[in-house]
Amino acid sequence: MCSISAIVLNYNSAADVRKCVDDLLRQRGVEVEVVVVDNCSRPTDREAVEQICRERGCTFVAATANRGYNAGNNLGLHHAAALGRKYALIANPDMEFPDADYVDRLAAAMDERPDVAVCGSDVVTPEGRHDNPMLRDGDWRTAFAWVRGLLCPAAVRPVPPPSQSGYCHKLCGCCFMVRLASIAAQGYLDEGVFLYCEEAILSRQMERAGLRMWYVADLTAIHRHLPSEKGDPRPRFRAWIRSRLYFERRYNYQGPLRHALKVIGWRLYLAAFLCSKAINRK
Repeated sequence: MCSISAIVLNYNSAADVRKCVDDLLRQRGVEVEVVVVDNCSRPTDREAVEQICRERGCTFVAATANRGYNAGNNLGLHHAAALGRKYALIANPDMEFPDADYVDRLAAAMDERPDVAVCGSDVVTPEGRHDNPMLRDGDWRTAFAWVRGLLCPAAVRPVPPPSQSGYCHKLCGCCFMVRLASIAAQGYLDEGVFLYCEEAILSRQMERAGLRMWYVADLTAIHRHLPSEKGDPRPRFRAWIRSRLYFERRYNYQGPLRHALKVIGWRLYLAAFLCSKAINRK
């Protein structure tokens, strides 16, 4: 039976970790080692997660500093690589896996396709939105796409059909499986961003290496993402813009003029967002 490490990165989410761990330990067809990485949570939350790991026989890894999403997951990936794992699953704590063969089927899809380094499934929110597969990030015009959203809020950005399995450009970062040898060859996940745009960066890392991503349409994970519980969105949006500009500079650079247009577009987006929040607070 194949052994796969499932990495769950915790930051003050002990209640979510408990349910996610239980879902992962119910998986059939593969031996799943659940690795919970604590990214410097509050002491009470970290202690609760440690207790969950002791009770359920999971591996607990404590980060010495919170250096962001990719850095935290890299701790789990290094652990899995040291054990000689072929694959590792990365899952946010708020993921649910109704299919007991979820991990096994992702691994089987990768076994059939040696060129695939990253594999994901359909990811559905409680509202019924499908977050996979994702579109490839485009040229400088993408930095101004938000204007259409202001002028026509009902406009829906086209996405690839979620009902068809196949190669894709990008997968949602909340849940995906990686081929450890391929990820290790790229220096693991890029730690240049603290949070956000990890999907876009990973897609270009794989693209540059001549590796591919595969989407499994008839397999579902549920992402119970609750943005309303995250407080003031302005710091998060600033962080998203910083990450976006890092991606544009390091992975999507298309010459000085186009890059300047991207910087202008994304910074205008930030200004518009902050102004709208300031108006709403009055």
